[in-house]
Amino acid sequence: MTKRLIPLVAALMLILTSSASFFWGRHVAIRSPKVSPQRDDTPPPFVRVGEAAPTNIYAHNLLLRKGPHFSIYIRWIQGQMVRTRQDKNPSFDDPESFVLMIQKGLISVRLSDLAGFLNAGATGGVGALTNVSIETKGDQIKIHGTAHKIIPLPVTIVGTLAPLPDGRIQFHILSFSVLRLPLKGLLGGFHLSLADLTPKSQTPGIMIAGNDFDFDTQRLLPPPHIHGQMTKVVLSSDQIRVFYGNAPESDAQLSEWHNFLKFSGGSLNFGKITMNDVDLTMIDASQDPWFDLDLVNYQAQLVQGYSRITTGAGLEIFMPDANVVSPKKVQEAVTLDWLKNRHSSLPADVPRH
Repeated sequence: MTKRLIPLVAALMLILTSSASFFWGRHVAIRSPKVSPQRDDTPPPFVRVGEAAPTNIYAHNLLLRKGPHFSIYIRWIQGQMVRTRQDKNPSFDDPESFVLMIQKGLISVRLSDLAGFLNAGATGGVGALTNVSIETKGDQIKIHGTAHKIIPLPVTIVGTLAPLPDGRIQFHILSFSVLRLPLKGLLGGFHLSLADLTPKSQTPGIMIAGNDFDFDTQRLLPPPHIHGQMTKVVLSSDQIRVFYGNAPESDAQLSEWHNFLKFSGGSLNFGKITMNDVDLTMIDASQDPWFDLDLVNYQAQLVQGYSRITTGAGLEIFMPDANVVSPKKVQEAVTLDWLKNRHSSLPADVPRH
């Protein structure tokens, strides 16, 4: 038992002996952290298929869920749904079968959602930051968290975000402090480095090189996967806004559109349906500012929505938000006995004419 306490006592003694410099400790820029570059050279999980016509996508005011712990806010996007396998149509039932390639648009991430995603352990593992909170100041982003090295240590990281030409986002570290002391003040005792802020097993979508974390959000975040050429990253007090192409910045004008996600052209599978020359529009049935859509688990919203066929053989689905869908409501198919009796009442959800 005594032997087990030795590392803990040593760590506490180091903290106490360092406390004299606590009040004078200032954040300093990192010049050459001792971090071995971690490369992630796996090619992006999608292919372009010349023989297959693409499916175009267009959306406004879409709150798109990416797994149970994260959402993005799509003010508007224009692009294509690209299949990941030559021999398989994109399918809502297989979210790994396609990538949404954004040509232009505006997507936002709320800082509270991003912190919640990290705290949920979505990219976690031994060595990753916990108790994460995020704030912004001007063009800088500040991340607070707890690193685990002998004992839990409060860590603050300050840096900037910038888009990279290959569609990744770079987080450039400006300062890194532990217990409000510069990094150098604790390296001798804890040997803490940037590598301690990521899981010990390499996480797909993260590369560390020098003072930079390069994030491939297509591989790091849950599906549906999004990729595209980012042109600008803008910070505000509560969100990160990412611009693709020549997207306008006028939120007021864009918010006047109906909330929808539209697919056109190409082929698409969902459920037992295969659409060729796709003409499918998912429309928010509410008047909420955002269309809360869980595309990976689309069936519950589709079943509880209202569908109609247009004169051009297109399909329009007016859907409730994902957060109001009742898991208990199930629409059963009509039975053969029902079909045999013309006096049977229509199902309750079928409109009367």
